[in-house]
Amino acid sequence: MNMKHVPLLLAVAVLLPGTIQAQDYAVGADISFLAQAEKDGAVFKDNGVPKPGLQILKDHGYNWVRLRLFHTPAQLPNNLEYTIALAKDAKKLGFKFLLDYHYADDWADPGKQPIPKAWHGKSHEELVKAVFEYTRDTIAAFRESGALPDIVQVGNEVINGMLWPDGKLPENWDNFAQLIYAGINGVDAGRGNNLRPKIMIHIDRGADLKRTKEFFDKLNSYDIPYDIIGQSYYPWWHGSLNQLRQNLESMAREYQKDIIVVEAAYNWKPGNYLNKSAPFPESPAGQKEFLDELNRVVTETPNGRGKGVFWWEPAVRGPLTARGFFDDQYNALPVITVFDGFTRH
Repeated sequence: MNMKHVPLLLAVAVLLPGTIQAQDYAVGADISFLAQAEKDGAVFKDNGVPKPGLQILKDHGYNWVRLRLFHTPAQLPNNLEYTIALAKDAKKLGFKFLLDYHYADDWADPGKQPIPKAWHGKSHEELVKAVFEYTRDTIAAFRESGALPDIVQVGNEVINGMLWPDGKLPENWDNFAQLIYAGINGVDAGRGNNLRPKIMIHIDRGADLKRTKEFFDKLNSYDIPYDIIGQSYYPWWHGSLNQLRQNLESMAREYQKDIIVVEAAYNWKPGNYLNKSAPFPESPAGQKEFLDELNRVVTETPNGRGKGVFWWEPAVRGPLTARGFFDDQYNALPVITVFDGFTRH
């Protein structure tokens, strides 16, 4: 053994215990705001050195990016052209790419799943056709641009369904399942001769075992062909790391699927725990400690089923700046170093 590599190997072993291997573990970040921030003049710095945001992430062990796609956004930048360009930049640097379909013109989440304006007035059957064709055509556009996703999320935080009211849950499970099928079939139709991207179903119940089990038990009764369970985990909303651990263990046993915590964040300055006890200080050191402990919980998921963590979102500015990886002067914070020992493949 070449002894100069021993410290690195030990670092990987500590980071990724058990059967998890570096090459199949996603150290990820949702960077959907990054290109807009840099276009608007943000200059991100690492140890005082200005660098592109993607390069900073790569330098610190990140190997996946996540990008959201809106249908026809009026305010936010995340249309097809913007998202393809950012995906291509990431692919050039060797990142793998997770595409997050919102199937909306703006944010889709548990509290709202709005139908794109272009699809207003469509019947259920017409919506199924629209989801299929839109997914097929956009996947084909990514493929033709050399940026085919490696994972595709069919919907964003769909615990309460999608494309309301047609696919709203719990009242319209049959409709919802058909819409999910349409999205998956669209991925297949758009990928050409390439391997099908892995399919993720994403909900926002990282620390809620009961709701997670109810949702996936019902979803699985429709025999939907998906590969990965995605969970959001924001501790001020969702619960403790111990509750997350219990849910990860339950999902790994029950469903035999890979699991990724595909959204997570913690503040580097006070904001979410002003009037209640915080599990970690809302400080640069506390933010780093949170990500380190979150990653530890995910990597300890039974049978190696914990396959990664994505931060939401390193380059966010404005009211949510405190959830990002950079301070008010765009300097990288200590949290950026959590995966410094990670070997990228």
